[in-house]
Amino acid sequence: MKIDHLALWVSDLEGMKNFYTTYFGATAGASYTNTAKQFTSYFLSFGPDGTRIELMHRPDIGSPADERGLVQGIAHLAIAVGSQAAVDQLTERLRADQYTIASEARTTGDGYYESVVLDPEGNQIEITS
Repeated sequence: MKIDHLALWVSDLEGMKNFYTTYFGATAGASYTNTAKQFTSYFLSFGPDGTRIELMHRPDIGSPADERGLVQGIAHLAIAVGSQAAVDQLTERLRADQYTIASEARTTGDGYYESVVLDPEGNQIEITS
């Protein structure tokens, strides 16, 4: 068994697609639209193993009142970039492009070298080596 994909409701579908394709090398499939449900989505694929995220938008879906990642449910998404140097480089690129770095690069207690950035809608993304 394997996890096929993780789905995220988003406010700005195109902006979120651009974030993940620009900074994390995701490949976006064709958009899917169901006009009867006012639903639009993209599947984004990462790397050769086909790990995917589904970005979904519907105008009646709102944001949580609490800070994302600090309520029950999905807390963060971790994306491995291959090395400590790659973590550092991507973190600095995101900082230069004005994204919020929620946690500086460090080795965690469970042995990961990671930083944490907030995507454009406030989801916590762990950038791991």
